[in-house]
Order: sequence, then structure tokens, then C-alpha cells
Amino acid sequence: MEIKVLGSGVCGGAWRRRNVEGKDMEVKVLGPGCPNCKKMMDMALQAVSDLGVDATVDYVQDMAGIMKYVMTTPGLVVDGKVKHAGRPLPSQEKVKQMIREEMP
Repeated sequence: MEIKVLGSGVCGGAWRRRNVEGKDMEVKVLGPGCPNCKKMMDMALQAVSDLGVDATVDYVQDMAGIMKYVMTTPGLVVDGKVKHAGRPLPSQEKVKQMIREEMP
């Protein structure tokens, strides 16, 4: 499977991996666009790819969307559960573990 750009705008865009049944894991990276937030997005995309999970990965950059989940950025939300907020950034392996924990 490959990750495809779905669109862009207020939330910064979304990348999707979709399985045959159409069931996607939902991963959100929360941050205003700083280097750490972009690195978190890169790590989330890499983790989804490495795990082969079917997921929609969304980069949420608007403050109202971010504050629904966290007060510090970058944030990582998997299927509605906050998995990380703030610094220091987790390692690539930790990001994979956080996503793996929510896999069916």
C-alpha cells in the first residue's frame, strides 16, 4: 500500500493508507508547524509505513483542533487517544510502539 495526499488546508493535509474493508486507524499529529512538529509528522508517517497499518494520518495545525487534545505540542493522537504531548520528542521506535498499541 502507499500513502497518498488527500488534501490540504486549515488542518495541513492528510495522508491515507486504506485496506480492502475501508477501516482506517486514525492518527493525528498536532502542532503549529514548528520543526519538532514536522519531525513528529515524519516519524508518524514512517511508523505507519513500517507497520503496514491501514491509517489516515492528519497533521492538525489549527489551534482549536490542537487544543481539543493537548496543551503542548507536538502531540500524537491515535484513534482518539492522546499518546504523546510536548517535548522531548519520542524516538522513532517509541512512535511505532504507540501506534502498535492501538492496532486491532
